[in-house]
Amino acid sequence: MAGMRDVAKKAGVSLSTVSLVVNSTGYVSDDMRGRVENAMKELNYIPNELARNLYHGRTGLAGVIVPTIIHPFFASMLAALHRALSERGIRIMVCSTADGDNGETEYINMLRRRMMDGIIMAAHTDHSPDYWTSIGRPIVAFDRYLGAGIPSVSSDHDEGGRIIAEHLIATGATHVVSLGGPLEQFIDYGGGMGTTFPTVRFHAALEGLLNDAGVAYDYIEAGEVSRLNHQRDVALSVLDRYPDADAIVGSDYIISYCLQDALRRGRHVPDDIQLVSYDGTIAADMAGMRLTSVRQDFTALAEKLVERLMQSYEASDGKLDATQAGVITTDADTASPRDVAEAMDLIPVRFIAGETTRPTPVA
Repeated sequence: MAGMRDVAKKAGVSLSTVSLVVNSTGYVSDDMRGRVENAMKELNYIPNELARNLYHGRTGLAGVIVPTIIHPFFASMLAALHRALSERGIRIMVCSTADGDNGETEYINMLRRRMMDGIIMAAHTDHSPDYWTSIGRPIVAFDRYLGAGIPSVSSDHDEGGRIIAEHLIATGATHVVSLGGPLEQFIDYGGGMGTTFPTVRFHAALEGLLNDAGVAYDYIEAGEVSRLNHQRDVALSVLDRYPDADAIVGSDYIISYCLQDALRRGRHVPDDIQLVSYDGTIAADMAGMRLTSVRQDFTALAEKLVERLMQSYEASDGKLDATQAGVITTDADTASPRDVAEAMDLIPVRFIAGETTRPTPVA
């Protein structure tokens, strides 16, 4: 296998000139560059990508930490992130905290040892903000607040809750049941931020608007996203627990089972009961009826996450300050949930009318 010395000999140039061409650094005349590139082609020389990245202080690897890879939401998110990172020449390493043994710790240790360039954190964590801010390496949070100085990207969950509430109110819903994650993982509205989900804003907006309109509302904890069988069982129990419910809101996966159960019980959808999913993955089109859903924009989310990660690279090299890198400077101990939400990059969501809700009456 040909090496750089072979290329230098073939091209009749110095080893340092070949290095400058391979690593795209420094000035090399067009003539010299052409001779080196021709020699590389004739010798079938393939540059050592790891060595080249290390020359630039990079590994070309980014870690993405998710709770699971089997849930439709995270499968869709990972696909979008893979595309966005690949377009920038960055390879992806995936850590699924529920599907593996070592969880996030191994990836953080790799980041600290500079075996990867940065991490997109998209899983629940029990580590305090101090832990994350002490790492001092590029980290971007998805759908959670990790600590002051760490960029965060999220869908506009406030808007998502508002859209669903206004539609159900307009279409005459009287008792709405919403299914979501464990409440202990949500933001503590008592003051402490923790390292938790801003998705509580979706449920808060939904509940608040429904209550203001006099619509009954109940919340059911469906469990961890990795426990799909448990989520299925909870979805199939909703109408046993709330037989008078005439609207159910949950993830695409959950609402697909709610639809099956409602039809099995002889409930007519959407006349007797309306169903709205929140995510807009492919599962929303595979439930048997086309689900009405609020769709999160996976492409836009991935692009913004990768943009913030690239900016964090620049900031870690001293080329950008914290403000230019778009990081959150809100103090974890004193911030309100609204302060944190306003410090995040919020990506708009979109209402997709399907077959499982009634049309909004024309004014």
